[in-house]
Amino acid sequence: MTMKAQIRTDALGNITVHMQGGLDYENTQPLREELMDLTKTNPTAIVTIDLNRLDFVGSSGINHFVDTVKILSKDSSQIRLSNVASEFIKVFKLYNFEDIEKLIEEFNDDETEHLNYKFGNRKNTFQN
Repeated sequence: MTMKAQIRTDALGNITVHMQGGLDYENTQPLREELMDLTKTNPTAIVTIDLNRLDFVGSSGINHFVDTVKILSKDSSQIRLSNVASEFIKVFKLYNFEDIEKLIEEFNDDETEHLNYKFGNRKNTFQN
């Protein structure tokens, strides 16, 4: 099983790693090295690992991945996870990584959620 990772940088310099495909033991070591390099060369950037398109996770791969996230989050607060499936959260907790909730980006209390109500009315847009 192969895994691809696209790395994107936003205007603020924050980095998102979009993972796609399968995560197994063979590709977790290169991923660990890449993530460690990203955090060292970009010490002020927030590095978000997006798990949305990850469709397979091998048992040895998840173990190594959890260890990588533990190592990186211990040294700094610049690692975040997004689009984490509930199965992943259970696995993180199985590996006694109780701080997982701190790393997961939550969008439930998004301040922009109700902007469409305010600006959806043409009277409040820049066009008038």
